[in-house]
Amino acid sequence: MRFQGTKDYVATEDLKVAVNAAVTLERPLLVKGEPGTGKTELAKQVADALGLRMIEWNVKSTTRAQQGLYEYDAVSRLRDSQLGEERVHDVRNYIKKGKLWEAFEADEKVVLLIDEIDKADIEFPNDLLQELDKMEFHVYETGETIRAKHRPVMIITSNNEKELPDAFLRRCFFHYIRFPDADTMRQIVEVHHPGIKGDLLSAALTQFYEIRETQGLKKKPSTSEVIDWLKLLLAEDLSPEDLKRDGANALPKLHGALLKNEQDVHLFERLAFMARRGR
Repeated sequence: MRFQGTKDYVATEDLKVAVNAAVTLERPLLVKGEPGTGKTELAKQVADALGLRMIEWNVKSTTRAQQGLYEYDAVSRLRDSQLGEERVHDVRNYIKKGKLWEAFEADEKVVLLIDEIDKADIEFPNDLLQELDKMEFHVYETGETIRAKHRPVMIITSNNEKELPDAFLRRCFFHYIRFPDADTMRQIVEVHHPGIKGDLLSAALTQFYEIRETQGLKKKPSTSEVIDWLKLLLAEDLSPEDLKRDGANALPKLHGALLKNEQDVHLFERLAFMARRGR
């Protein structure tokens, strides 16, 4: 069971090594990187490449670790007892299985994606330590212990918004997805826009990397955003000459696909103003 990338996902050699190392060690793969660099998509492609079903747990700021195991609806049970419902006698009717439970009880090996773990409270990763180690948890309401039938391939993503606890990090195999260089980006673009003209792609990528390197930029455009931008350039049938910028107009064509806040738009407007004054 080895991951070699897929026709729809350009995986660098070090990323392939990381995925296969995590599978061999049977440890969660913790993937960090800028937003839009394909961390979530990696889990989907690993599942496809290995022929496994994927279970996805999207973490939010309000998510608690317990929700990944199960939730007990005591309020519904109390209401049903007041109404004399027959189902009230079986506590299992009021237990909602979480994504970890679903992965643990699967009859086959699955890929479990815990997406954007850094969105949750700092205690969230610590509350999962035993489950990551022993691949089991206890259901207090029923007295049963849920053990993984097959240890899932676990991929955990983080946008690096907050530091994760050392005890959690020790249990993971870590990989940081570096932002693609120009050659890798060309391969990625070819997957999404096969046959794109070389001169247009060269002009667009040159401008894209210049934008990313602009001093004072609050949010650098990501891989997913350059893919969207190129889609718009192709839809508008723009040529490399159309992309040329001068001092009077420092904003790129269709800049709304690349610049996602007013501070960055104002930055390029100021650069244009300063260039006009410097003439």
